[in-house]
Amino acid sequence: MNSKVFMVLRILLGLYVLVFGLNKFMHFIPDFELGADGIAYFGALTSTKTITLVAVVEIVAGLALITNKFGALLAIILMSISVNAVLFHATLDPGNSAGAIALLVLNIAVLVGYKDKYKALLN
Repeated sequence: MNSKVFMVLRILLGLYVLVFGLNKFMHFIPDFELGADGIAYFGALTSTKTITLVAVVEIVAGLALITNKFGALLAIILMSISVNAVLFHATLDPGNSAGAIALLVLNIAVLVGYKDKYKALLN
C-alpha cells in the first residue's frame, strides 16, 4: 500500500475512533433512535461500565493511530470493537449501519497497511 494512502487511512481511522470515544464521555453527537432491544443492550453495557472501557480503548487507539505509536497493536485491538459495532447495527439498528461498516472497512485497510508488522505473529 502506498505510504501516503496508508497514512491518510490511519489518521482517518484514528480521528474516527477518537471522536466516538470522546463522545461517550462528552455526548456532543446527537443520539439516534433505538428499539427496545438496542436500549436494553446499551443499558447492560452502561451498567457494567463496559461502554467506559470501550471509550477508553477508542481514545487510546485513536491517539496511537494518529501519532503512529503502537498503531499496529491498537489496530488489532480495535478490530473487536469494529466487528461488534457492525454486528450491533446489523441486528439491532440496520438503518444506521453505514458508520459501523465504514469503521470496519477503515480498520481492515489499516490492518493491511500494517501487514509487515504482523509477519512474525503469523509464522
